[in-house]
Amino acid sequence: MKDDGREVTSVPVKPYGNQDTGSVHDYLDINSDTILNSIADGVIVIGLDHSVLFVNRAAREILGRVGAEELLSNAKCGEIFGHSGCTFGCLINSTIKTGEHLYNYEVSLERNGRSLTLSINTALMKDKNGNVIGGIEIFRDVSLIKELKDELKGRYTFEKIIGKNYRVHEVFELLREVAPTKATVLIEGETGTGKELIANAIHHNSPRSGGPFVKVNCAALSEGLLESELFGHVKGAFTGAVSDKAGRFELADRGTLFLDEVGDITPHTQVKLLRVLQEGEFERVGGSKTIKVNVRVITATNKDLKAAVEKGEFREDLFYRLKVVPITLPALRDRKDDIPLLVKHFIEKFNREMSMGITNLSPAAMELLMEYDYPGNIRELEHIIEHAFVRCQGKTLNPVHLPKDLRNRDLVGRVINEAEPLKALEKEIIIKALDETGWKYNDCARRLKMSRTTLWRRMKEFGIEKR
Repeated sequence: MKDDGREVTSVPVKPYGNQDTGSVHDYLDINSDTILNSIADGVIVIGLDHSVLFVNRAAREILGRVGAEELLSNAKCGEIFGHSGCTFGCLINSTIKTGEHLYNYEVSLERNGRSLTLSINTALMKDKNGNVIGGIEIFRDVSLIKELKDELKGRYTFEKIIGKNYRVHEVFELLREVAPTKATVLIEGETGTGKELIANAIHHNSPRSGGPFVKVNCAALSEGLLESELFGHVKGAFTGAVSDKAGRFELADRGTLFLDEVGDITPHTQVKLLRVLQEGEFERVGGSKTIKVNVRVITATNKDLKAAVEKGEFREDLFYRLKVVPITLPALRDRKDDIPLLVKHFIEKFNREMSMGITNLSPAAMELLMEYDYPGNIRELEHIIEHAFVRCQGKTLNPVHLPKDLRNRDLVGRVINEAEPLKALEKEIIIKALDETGWKYNDCARRLKMSRTTLWRRMKEFGIEKR
């Protein structure tokens, strides 16, 4: 009895050392199905004739097979499993032949329209005389892990820079030339053009790719904080400096330091930055010890630094020291032929991230996207597609799913320069009504105060395809 008066029932537990080993094995045999069905990895037991003897719960879920009966009714493993490893010979046969078990052997297979990547281990079943009587494949779905690895591996390759516009190809060629060197790079371009992506691509395709890639947004910090972030400080250098702190230059030693919005740094910090670029050394804030570093510097700005130099706002010597190799990124409005490629890329991205199955963008929606000027450039286009994904319940992105300010642009302004402005305006109105009614012709005809027959005739006249 416990102190609180509650009755406690004791359960006799047999000491492990005194347990009957035979009885334990009997219990394991009896509960083997329960044990195998409780683990997260898939397990398939296969006979020497390749017949399926057992499939656990996790295997059925991974393979998209709910019932076990269909898998155990004289089915062969190739019929229900059929992964890429089967193409080059049965994995179990290979294990029997070599006597070596396979560990983390990756295979792929298609299930329900989705490509899976599985990591497989093999084992052999033997009787009490040591004769092989079958095999076991234990596997887990590593599709997501592989996707993440591939994304990290390929995220900053030059091939990930999307575009067919000649301006993008010029940038592409320059990146190939500058990445293997030690040259300081200045990336110029409007907000949202992908400056950080370019900086990452340079670093990850350079001899310093094994070193750190450290970034600082110079516009986000005041002068005192920025100087401390870049060069570090010693204990007591200022109020709140309770211990020594390494700066970003030290953290980026033998790697790359990316200074975003470098045009916003103050003249005092410009002097210290110039010294590091020229001599590779500096002192921490409040310190006297000289610290040497080996850092490649890549900078970016959305400002006209040459104009800032002429106004006396930016040091001329620092400007030319940063601009050893300048890379200018074009605005999206100057490379609109890349919009379809970027849209396709973002649709694929958000399908993965949101587990959605959007497969198409309507011509009317694409027309709106092609006509927009994108003051926020590629980043704004990405946000527009993300907004459309949130609003879309089907498989096609339509104008109604796009942000309202994009849809409500002046129709008259868009059609006034057409050969027949009034007809062009009528076509735009019909397309807008069709999109807003989900292409339900009766609803659309009522919305436009016309008969369904008249609507079809107008659609045929304007070349609007039925859906």
